[in-house]
Amino acid sequence: MKFAALGLDPRIQQAIEQCGYQEMTPVQEQAMVPARRGKDLLVNAQTGTGKTAAFALPVLQQLLDKPKDVVAGKARVLILTPTRELAEQLAETIGAYAEFLPTKITAIYGGVKMGGQANQLKAGVDILIATPGRLLEHVEMEHISLVDVEFVVLDEADRMLDMGFIKDAQKLVAQTANNRQTMLFSATTTPAMNELAHKILKSHQEIRVTKANITAETVDHVVYPVNESRKMDLFLTLLEEHNWYQILVFTSTRKQADHLFVRLKKAGIASAICHGDKGQGSRRRALADFKSAKIQVLLATEVAARGLDIEGLDYVLNYNLPYLPEDYVHRIGRTGRAGHSGHAISFVCPEEAHTLERIERVIGGQVKRVHKRGFETVERERPARKPVVENKKKRVQKPSHSADNKKSRANHGQPTKAKRKVKKITARAGGKDARKGKRN
Repeated sequence: MKFAALGLDPRIQQAIEQCGYQEMTPVQEQAMVPARRGKDLLVNAQTGTGKTAAFALPVLQQLLDKPKDVVAGKARVLILTPTRELAEQLAETIGAYAEFLPTKITAIYGGVKMGGQANQLKAGVDILIATPGRLLEHVEMEHISLVDVEFVVLDEADRMLDMGFIKDAQKLVAQTANNRQTMLFSATTTPAMNELAHKILKSHQEIRVTKANITAETVDHVVYPVNESRKMDLFLTLLEEHNWYQILVFTSTRKQADHLFVRLKKAGIASAICHGDKGQGSRRRALADFKSAKIQVLLATEVAARGLDIEGLDYVLNYNLPYLPEDYVHRIGRTGRAGHSGHAISFVCPEEAHTLERIERVIGGQVKRVHKRGFETVERERPARKPVVENKKKRVQKPSHSADNKKSRANHGQPTKAKRKVKKITARAGGKDARKGKRN
């Protein structure tokens, strides 16, 4: 089923097309229609199945169907997620869907100062994406009220259960409007998840979607283990060795894309940037130069590049792994198209090992590792435990405390400690008597 068949607002449809979406995934096809009708949902779907669009697009459409001005200290949509990284990613992804809408989106999470977040919340927001603990702090400090929240989404609710955040999430949901629409997304079905659904959902519809692996068989996946600090050096080395040209490089942040651009420029490598801070005209020029082979490297964030259609692209490099496995699928989907072969290369530091495991579970196989000589990873050193030595020798007491030493001092005409003490007392006494004599 195509997205065009949903009858979404033309501005949303334009954003979808810009993201490169045409056909709906199974979870989108099953969830979007009831979600748009306001039905509570319990969706069991793996990461990588397109579930973000499954709840975000219907919510955006309903906000347009019932337009309201932003109210200070209030929100219309609450999306709870277990981690900061996921909150940031959701904000960027939903921001891409709402690019042509006046929708105000804010992400709130721990690890940053509360002052700036408090100002954003006090100003009011349409869509609030947050981790439970930090948002609960803001609510308790009365930076925002949730009483007017009309739509609630718990994304990766099973992870919130595992991480112990679900009680905070329930406290927040309890403060929202009674007639709200609630959608709960989870990768697993457990008794605890069913109990949670019973507590927060009303007459809900349950949707179960099996994972569909959509990575092309024509794409060769390879991982280079490398420390974060050596990634740029490895990239320059491989560019020279393999003569890679027209390579699309994905970074996790705009700041990092800017940093790589400066490094590549110093190395004399023609490159361009495609991310949200660049204007539409700048991005179009960068893409045109890349397609015409005027530049060798195109640096991009995944959301900014989702609408890129580059015919015959041979190489895609993940300078950093995306937090969401589904974004890995989106990234490498730029190569290996229409039956052509492609190469998906990933630089993975030790801190990204867990993310790589999640990606491999989604794509259904282990990615080949290539260890480049001179770029071996170095784990953080841990202080070594002292070896256990059997029959450990007893400590030898210092000679100054031994009886033999006292004898030795006496034999050599040196006063022992006891004798020195007596002499000091005698000297003090003598001085005292002398002073008495003077007074008398």
